[in-house]
Amino acid sequence: MVQIKKFVFSPFQENTYVLYNEDKEAWIIDPGCFYEEESQALKEFILEEGLTPVKLLNTHCHLDHIFGNNFVHREYGLLPEYHKLDQPMLDMAPSQAKLYGIDGFQDSPNAESFLKEGTTINLGQVGFEVRFVPGHAPGHVAFINHSEQIVIGGDVLFHHSIGRTDLPFGDYDTLIHSIKSQFYTLAPEFTVYSGHGPETTIGEEINNNPFTK
Repeated sequence: MVQIKKFVFSPFQENTYVLYNEDKEAWIIDPGCFYEEESQALKEFILEEGLTPVKLLNTHCHLDHIFGNNFVHREYGLLPEYHKLDQPMLDMAPSQAKLYGIDGFQDSPNAESFLKEGTTINLGQVGFEVRFVPGHAPGHVAFINHSEQIVIGGDVLFHHSIGRTDLPFGDYDTLIHSIKSQFYTLAPEFTVYSGHGPETTIGEEINNNPFTK
């Protein structure tokens, strides 16, 4: 069984997730820790639980989801994994930080290998399907575990909302298509762990999300 720990980091109130199993192997997904105390909170949790981080994953490479990539790389020797179509987002991050007036941004290392849609990555014995869900970002992916009905969805689908499409390379129609074809085809009981805000379920959003009615 996979355990999920959520942290809310940075002025963007971004959700960072640590997924871990009974063997204490852990994935760090979308580390948004920007301030020193946030990085320390992540580190202390990993120490307290006796975890060994084995993957650093990015659903996409917008600024708020990669703030902590540099820290995780330095602390645990991990390089980020993301979809190749989001490389421009990673490359733009330093200039985006300046645009937002953010001082102290630490550049993320580049991926050694890219995530590919349709493949499965494993946390121990538990597999997560990599699904391609562009629209909010050109290379956005989600991680879906079918046995435990989990979606690590990034900034695609929120509780009664959706990801922004007014950012560079965003596209509203593409995002809606991603939600309906890749998320809404899952069973209603699937829990969606979003990049911002509270968890939701597929059924809740099919029935009540005003953007996808």
